[in-house]
Amino acid sequence: MARIIPGGVFLFFRISVTEKGEQHMTKTTGRALSRRGILKTTAAAGLIGAVRMAFPSGAFAAGTGPEVKGVKLGFIALTDAAPLIIAQEKGLFAKHGMPDVEVLKQASWGATRDNLVLGGAANGIDGAHILTPLPYLMSTGKVTQNNVAVPMSILARLNLDSQGISVAKEYASTGVQLDASKLKAAFAAKKAAGNEIKVAMTFPGGTHDLWIRYWLAAGGIDPDKDVSTIVVPPPQMVANMKVGNMDAFCVGEPWNEQLVNQGIGFTACTTGELWKGHPEKALGLRSEWIEKNPNAARALMMAVMEAQIWADSMDNKEEMAAILGKRQWFNVPPKDVAGRLKGTINYGNDRVVEKSGLEMKFWKDHASYPFKSHDAWFLTENIRWGKFAPDTDIKALVDKVNREDIWRAAAKDLGVAAADIPASSSRGKETFFDGKVFDPDNPKAYLDSLTIKASA
Repeated sequence: MARIIPGGVFLFFRISVTEKGEQHMTKTTGRALSRRGILKTTAAAGLIGAVRMAFPSGAFAAGTGPEVKGVKLGFIALTDAAPLIIAQEKGLFAKHGMPDVEVLKQASWGATRDNLVLGGAANGIDGAHILTPLPYLMSTGKVTQNNVAVPMSILARLNLDSQGISVAKEYASTGVQLDASKLKAAFAAKKAAGNEIKVAMTFPGGTHDLWIRYWLAAGGIDPDKDVSTIVVPPPQMVANMKVGNMDAFCVGEPWNEQLVNQGIGFTACTTGELWKGHPEKALGLRSEWIEKNPNAARALMMAVMEAQIWADSMDNKEEMAAILGKRQWFNVPPKDVAGRLKGTINYGNDRVVEKSGLEMKFWKDHASYPFKSHDAWFLTENIRWGKFAPDTDIKALVDKVNREDIWRAAAKDLGVAAADIPASSSRGKETFFDGKVFDPDNPKAYLDSLTIKASA
């Protein structure tokens, strides 16, 4: 058998058995392909093949296996849940010693939170495909009943980019795209006529809430004063826009693409245009479960990593769209998933961009690694909008919730190439479309640069 060790070297083990039944193992080494070479020649399939050769029965075949054979994981019908769905469909959880993993559809992010509070042992769930800020909001009791803290941990990022901000058809004449200020006059006129301007997101303080707030505020529209923000579960966005319940929304795919395909509205911009390469969903687990099952947590991570590698290959996009479209997952036509998954964006306002570079990323560009600097931005934005106090110790909270150490351990066990493992837990300064710069070492300077905020 073979195993990949750090530095891209294969260890080959030959096992022989003597007449007495004793086993002897000898080893030789060989050079492994780099990630870049693998992806260039055979896309992600080569790397997965190498991993399968290294771990034919999972990473724990020759050592201590996972403490449990399964875990209950929640997901919302969004394309960025693909790593969990693909890991299930392709048998990757079973491969890593966890054949009893359940990937369970949740009705909303509120339901995800409630089932995480319950935990798997009480007919809830142990972990989930989750909005990155939600583990922080739960760990501090900000969004739980009676403000009871439920310690949560982030083990991985599931994707970068590919959410959308879509607008009702009635605003097509404004020409609104990345510049939200083009909606100011139309919103003001509608409000003056006695109508409420409703802007939908998926959970207060979640990623979609923060993206649409950032977009509106950058255009001079106060999301707390000029519009009403409402909560709508992702799969219900299109239906609500169709009957006129909202003027704009922010959600992940495939719902923006479905909106366009049904001719109900148009996409003003994708979130990758606000901040290219931005972090989005995470794999979150109850901290208590991780403490009880550290080997299982690592095994789970390895299965998800393999799924992310597979999902990133353009050669697999059509198959992935077909899988996600199945009744038990999204129950949508695969065409509603495929386009933006490949980076082809039909905005629905006579704009179609192919090879946009804004496709959802699952592995490349360190998409899977949970940078602490990114979590710091989400916390800072939630301070901006009043979800956390201004004196919140951002670094301490991130260090408590973000378990990038588990990601690194799993990457090492899986034999991930050094080029795919970030040297630092910070990606450094981030620049947004409006020129604002977030320095994770100085969040206050970023907050001070913002004109519209809850405290203003």
